[in-house]
Amino acid sequence: MKQEFGASLIEIIGVLAIAGLMGGAAIAMYNVIRNNQVRKIASVELEQIAKDTNLLMGMRGDYNGISVEYLVSAGALDNTHAPIGGDWSITAIDDGAGFSINLTQLSQGECQYFTTAMPKWATSITVNGFETDISANCFSTDTNQISFIVK
Repeated sequence: MKQEFGASLIEIIGVLAIAGLMGGAAIAMYNVIRNNQVRKIASVELEQIAKDTNLLMGMRGDYNGISVEYLVSAGALDNTHAPIGGDWSITAIDDGAGFSINLTQLSQGECQYFTTAMPKWATSITVNGFETDISANCFSTDTNQISFIVK
């Protein structure tokens, strides 16, 4: 009787299937961790932008004329790139009594992340134009807009 060495084709396919599942799960976990890290970094950047804007414009007591381009030219921002999402802007509100940091083209996950807890530096938040029950106002598409109001 001849003795065979090695694995059968079925055993090899089983091992490859298990390895594929583990690899897929690892990639999915990596994406979740990466997205959370990007959101956390964006939160820190937004807080710093709010502080820099208050420092630069708060002495005047008037936020009229505030914009991303103005903050870049004044040295408060390094560049015009959005912290997260697509486009963004900073605008004066209430006749210059405060300002808002507006983020657009956010995914539903990003929208929900920023609306779960009110940042300490923001007075209020509006999501897609609504201020009440903000977490329910996130769209399932990548068209969400969030405005952080600072007064």
